[in-house]
Amino acid sequence: MTDILITSYLWIKSLHVISVIAWMAGIFYLPRLFVHHVEQVAPDSETDALFQMMETKLLKVIMTPAMVASWIFGLMLVSIPGLIDWSAGWPWIKALSVIGMSVFHMWCARQRKNIAAGVNQRSGRYFRAMNEVPTLLLILIVVSVIARPF
Repeated sequence: MTDILITSYLWIKSLHVISVIAWMAGIFYLPRLFVHHVEQVAPDSETDALFQMMETKLLKVIMTPAMVASWIFGLMLVSIPGLIDWSAGWPWIKALSVIGMSVFHMWCARQRKNIAAGVNQRSGRYFRAMNEVPTLLLILIVVSVIARPF
């Protein structure tokens, strides 16, 4: 199995990066949809149904499969012997940040359900602020992997 991972390294890495880009695109966009949904859309209107459909499809068709693929390809990469120096701090910071991003993803799914059920208590301002969380996590992930300052 290790030989297959080593010979497929560049393909796995490519698929990991593609998956991460798709996941991040969705994770940046969904909270922005929440902002506009809670600020400008009347409940039970045609626009409400449209926003709910867009939010659901973004989450279920793009974000979740991309997150799963990111995890699969990422775990394949870290299982290649000698690729990661686990005595350094950067892989642990990246791992914690990716877990944080996954928790944020689940938070987005919960917020979508709350909005759809009409029980949302959050404002557009709250969703704007929360939209900064994945940006901060992304910065930690990229700096950890590329610059490796830790």
